[in-house]
Amino acid sequence: MAKKQWQKVDGIVLLNKPEGVTSNGLLQQVRRVYNAKKAGHTGALDPFATGLLPICLGEATKVSGLLLDSDKRYIATLQLGVETDSGDKDGNPLRTVQVPALSKDVLEKVFTQFQGDIMQVPPMYSALKHQGKPLYEYARKGIEIERVARPIHIYDLELIDFEKTVVRFEVLCSKGTYVRTLGEDIAKALGTVGHLIALHRTQTGALKADAMVTLEEIELNKEAYLQPLDLPLEHLQAIDLSAEDTDKILHGGKLDVDEPETSLVRFYDPQARFIGVGEWQQEKQLLKPKRLFNLDPIDEPQP
Repeated sequence: MAKKQWQKVDGIVLLNKPEGVTSNGLLQQVRRVYNAKKAGHTGALDPFATGLLPICLGEATKVSGLLLDSDKRYIATLQLGVETDSGDKDGNPLRTVQVPALSKDVLEKVFTQFQGDIMQVPPMYSALKHQGKPLYEYARKGIEIERVARPIHIYDLELIDFEKTVVRFEVLCSKGTYVRTLGEDIAKALGTVGHLIALHRTQTGALKADAMVTLEEIELNKEAYLQPLDLPLEHLQAIDLSAEDTDKILHGGKLDVDEPETSLVRFYDPQARFIGVGEWQQEKQLLKPKRLFNLDPIDEPQP
């Protein structure tokens, strides 16, 4: 049997992840649809979670690191009264605790405790490493590893609605935030325990859920849903380069220009192609390349 021939495909797919599948499994499916040599995602969603999962193909994987560092927005559904070992509905129940009477005032008062700069202890069911192994491997064996609380930032935490033992909220948070843990901590502040029964991501950096597509839609019309490399970076200032400056940047040189409006910028060559990301060096007052893309050459017109 002939070995599969992967192709050079560059772009971003805004996948709407369904419940019950892994992010890596979906990544591999999207990669096969496009027959792409290289693929990566910008931050996994748990199997029970749904929503925005940007898939980066080819040169777009160089953008994925910038997206991993971006803020994210979720809609979460918190079931109160039952604690699970994973903090979500896929975990094993550990204990049941009575739920106190809820009110909008009580919930909003508790929510204020979790806004701004806070410390959060990462969950055992996470991919964080301890002695070279992810924490979830220890958790599955019933081994508890002591974790150090880490600083995170909650930009916005809004109550959507609530019932007797169920609370829905929307959160905009910094990278490294575990919404499962946030839900458990909210439950604890309410005087009970809890776990997430739903989690839906609606935003990653500048990318939003209104442009998401399903795997089935991609399979029917894959070219229509391959987004450009610079899609997630539209918040960065665009710098149009001359041919001379393009050559300088592509060879690792720096530009002596006025300080840009953003510390990172988008570089475009004279053909208006996005060729990479630049970074402002404050101490040297120079603009240098940070991430450059290996794009196909433009065909020269025939004489």
